[in-house]
Amino acid sequence: MADSIHKKIEIVGTSTTCYADATRNAIRKASESVRKLEWFEVVEMRGRIKGAEIEQFQVTLKVGFKLD
Repeated sequence: MADSIHKKIEIVGTSTTCYADATRNAIRKASESVRKLEWFEVVEMRGRIKGAEIEQFQVTLKVGFKLD
């Protein structure tokens, strides 16, 4: 098996529903322009509050992909 090299980038996903959806939204959008995505790591979870309610969930991810 040949050696492989990966690159890691950081992205932020958002959702009005939950952290899981914010993660899925980020991966889905990144896959439109980044090829060969292979893994992700959650770096930070945070959100936006409006009044007394959660308005938005935000997840910062490190995403790894294989270089050609």
